[in-house]
Amino acid sequence: MKQLNVRLDDQVHEALEQRAEAAGMSLPDYARKVLAEEADERRERFLTAAAHFSQAWAPAFEAEFGPYPRSAGARRPGTADAA
Repeated sequence: MKQLNVRLDDQVHEALEQRAEAAGMSLPDYARKVLAEEADERRERFLTAAAHFSQAWAPAFEAEFGPYPRSAGARRPGTADAA
């Protein structure tokens, strides 16, 4: 097993601690989970396919259900706008 040491600014560290606590995990376990998910090629393929689906079918969904309600804080930081 390999070890990775990273430096985080205080805000990132605090945010990760809060998310780990909310998930009922220790910070090292939570960080390990997040990094493992990020390294999973299937996740990347799924997100790419989901973005493609969203772009291809957004007009049909909007025609059927109306525009998606967007608010200034609705997106999670670090996520791309798929539409």
